[in-house]
Amino acid sequence: MGFRIQQAYRFKRISGVEQRKVFFEEGYLIIENLLSSQEIEKCQNEIERLHLQCKEFLTQNDPRKNHFQMEPFREKPNCDDGLPILRKIEGTRDLSATFDQLAKHPSLVKTVQTLIGENLLLFRSTLMLKPAFHGSAHGLHQDSAYWPMEPPKLVTVSIAINDATTENGCFKIIPRSHKWGLREWGGIARRHDDPITDRNDVDPADQVEVPLKAGSALLFHSLMVHGSGANLSSKPRNTALYAYFSSDVRYKPRGGKSMQKTFPVIAGLNGKTELTLTSGES
Repeated sequence: MGFRIQQAYRFKRISGVEQRKVFFEEGYLIIENLLSSQEIEKCQNEIERLHLQCKEFLTQNDPRKNHFQMEPFREKPNCDDGLPILRKIEGTRDLSATFDQLAKHPSLVKTVQTLIGENLLLFRSTLMLKPAFHGSAHGLHQDSAYWPMEPPKLVTVSIAINDATTENGCFKIIPRSHKWGLREWGGIARRHDDPITDRNDVDPADQVEVPLKAGSALLFHSLMVHGSGANLSSKPRNTALYAYFSSDVRYKPRGGKSMQKTFPVIAGLNGKTELTLTSGES
């Protein structure tokens, strides 16, 4: 590649005020050991169950199969055990009580509230999967370039369900890139030998890697430029991904999408469980 990617700096043992300062200055924050070993095992088992469920949905042509996206660059249709080779599972809170509850993890919620306020809503609940030997790379991008929420100040959280390493495609970020403003990025899923970006004004050498032990989490601003490498290793890289926003963020649909959307309330808002937003209203 012609350059050596450094690793992200870990800010340890800092107060809530310092967390907020670091997050808005650097664009990211790492929480070590967010989950216990029991919680990690529960999530790992649930991912196995969801793969089995996907196979069942595909066999029965169940509409819920649309929650599951196949790995686009897989070299065979299924794993040797017959299970599908998945890239991601969207809307996990509708499929799994385990991942619905994980979005409300007390330590995580407290940290996100420190960053963006007491009233928290959930924009996205996803499992991002990089199956062993097949996991595609993710080109550099900003989440807010694809999300119909304004202003673009959501917090994305990626929780490692197993160890995320250089070899199996851990996150790569460009610190402080959330200050660049919103840009266009094109397609995200890429082959392992594709360029990480098509833009000529972004230097891949500015990336830093964010390896995480299982149970640790990366929080980053939705304008942070990030991506990840392909997984050509024998170990999967599975992460639970959530995106949170505060009650002053507006829903601005694009491309003929519905003018209203209902979002789960995670905390605050006088105990409401969900909130329906109309285009342009917060």
